[in-house]
Amino acid sequence: MKVVLRKDVPTLGKAGDIKDVADGYGRNYLIPRGLAAVATKTALANVQSHQAAEGRRRARTDAENQELAQRISAEPVAVKAKVGEHGRLYGSVTTADIATALARATGHAFDKRDIDIPEPIRSLGDHTVRVHVAPHLTANLTVQVEQE
Repeated sequence: MKVVLRKDVPTLGKAGDIKDVADGYGRNYLIPRGLAAVATKTALANVQSHQAAEGRRRARTDAENQELAQRISAEPVAVKAKVGEHGRLYGSVTTADIATALARATGHAFDKRDIDIPEPIRSLGDHTVRVHVAPHLTANLTVQVEQE
């Protein structure tokens, strides 16, 4: 029996997949629970249109994320901090400070866990950090630490 999965089934596949299953499994388990539907011409057409729409949405999102990554890499972000003798900071610049400054600069909210600092920032000047924009897309951000 051919079925179209409506929801993700852990051992079978993801929503939208067309699978060939045993008659009893499809009729007695998948279809009554709403996990699948019989693969008719209408159901197959719906799956194809849904996949095409999902592809267009994914392409648009990828383009927006790529543009955001380029904007992040192009412009440095200034962070002000209290400074003691010899240009050393009282404490350090944290990922939360950078996320707040970056959100102000780009208008896009960032979580502090999306920012990777190789070592604590404890001095004035320019420092480079990585920002995770999307699951497989990172951008290098220049952070300018200035005296408050």
